[in-house]
Amino acid sequence: MTVWLLGDQLHPESDVLDGADRVLLIEATAFADRRSYHPQKLTLVFAAMRHARDRLREAGYEVAYRRAETFGAGLDDHFEAYPGDDLRLMEPPSHGAGERLHELVDARGGSLTLVEDDRFLRSPAAFDDWHDGDDFRHEDFYRWMRRQEDVLMDGDDPVGGRWNYDEENRETPPSDWSPPPVPRFEPDALTRETLAWVTDRFDTWGRAERFDWPVTRDEALTALDHFVTHRLPEFGPYQDAMVGGEAALAHSLLSSSLNLGLLHPREVIDAAVAAYDRGDAPVASVEGFVRQVLGWREFMRHVYRRTMPELAEGDLLDRSRDLPPLYDGEGTRMRCLDEAVSHVYDDGYAHHIERLMVLSNFATLYGADPHRLNEWFHFGFVDAYHWVTTPNVLGMGTFATDAFTSKPYVSSGSYVDRMSDHCADCPYDVDATTGEDACPFNALYWDFLDDHEDHLRGTGRMGLMYSHVDRKSESAYEAIRERAATVRERAADGTL
Repeated sequence: MTVWLLGDQLHPESDVLDGADRVLLIEATAFADRRSYHPQKLTLVFAAMRHARDRLREAGYEVAYRRAETFGAGLDDHFEAYPGDDLRLMEPPSHGAGERLHELVDARGGSLTLVEDDRFLRSPAAFDDWHDGDDFRHEDFYRWMRRQEDVLMDGDDPVGGRWNYDEENRETPPSDWSPPPVPRFEPDALTRETLAWVTDRFDTWGRAERFDWPVTRDEALTALDHFVTHRLPEFGPYQDAMVGGEAALAHSLLSSSLNLGLLHPREVIDAAVAAYDRGDAPVASVEGFVRQVLGWREFMRHVYRRTMPELAEGDLLDRSRDLPPLYDGEGTRMRCLDEAVSHVYDDGYAHHIERLMVLSNFATLYGADPHRLNEWFHFGFVDAYHWVTTPNVLGMGTFATDAFTSKPYVSSGSYVDRMSDHCADCPYDVDATTGEDACPFNALYWDFLDDHEDHLRGTGRMGLMYSHVDRKSESAYEAIRERAATVRERAADGTL
């Protein structure tokens, strides 16, 4: 029996490896020819696979490592060497992937057994037993998960008497604050070879030169320890903040390792909770981090599973514009947006508030096709996979679906001003809505509410927003529409 590991299933202690005669990894490249992926994303995936191959061999496994254009071609090579082989594979989370791989194996005379994906904490069956409806609310799920996993619990109650510490976790750092150190992993010879191959072999988008993501299990564990020791204490209060010239702040930078399977969510959660138990990190920071891993990451997996393929189809607000060229890295005078895009271009990463309230917010207000934005996230971010980007971008980010959100997460420039230092040095005036120097977010925001009033006015928590709309005169809205049109025109031609 051969265990087939995909490139995001690299944990060396996964249950699927129990009793394996050999391990199969197929390094298929066709997917990377379909889009201009970030070179650091491709390097991360392929280098992690190659390092995992070597570590498995060192651990005594026989490893069949196939390099091919497609999975089908790799399976052709494998079944030529092992006719009729029986394969075992963890069920991949991307919609329909398990069925497609089953068909490929069956067509070549082998057999494939799909087993539960142990890279998550709650199985599909457990989630479906808990919730069989079609309304998905994260807070209910998060509290259920805390109880099920006994994380930050005092009996049946949350530690500290509160389920969340959002109010404490929305601070902006003082001007003299310096972010904690960021771990950097110098590429070894194998990773450097992989990076050179990627940049020579593929048409990519983004900067390749300073690749330093963890690509091995040991490096991922070092990254986890570094986060817990140096950045977790300050993660909570500043997790929603944006600071000029700083991409990481106190964020964990562990999502790529989690999504590759180099780290298991339980060990990540346990490490954070242990820091709280030792008195090394405050409950607000630890709860905020636990909420992301135990709550949101797991929630996205199940929402995606239960709502596909409809999730990835259509748009509640029927938007169709192309992404403006600033998303290609061509630059804009909007400091917040230029910083966020630059972070993605330079490192294949931006933290969650930049993703939601800058990158997605602007695309939503601009009227970009949310599916084009989803593709941009998918090829640009090192931690992006279809199961996680699709619900985040189409649900939370752009309100293309209301499967699990009750309102669009949009804002004017005031939110960026409150949560960052960007506006002070931006040539646009965050306090102005119309006029040549007015912050583009402002007119786009009010124009968005006006354009989509029929759909949004009675939606969720939109009442307060529309009470402000109702106080604006028609002449004020004429100026807003004119300014919004100018912003869209300049964004489209690259002169914003």
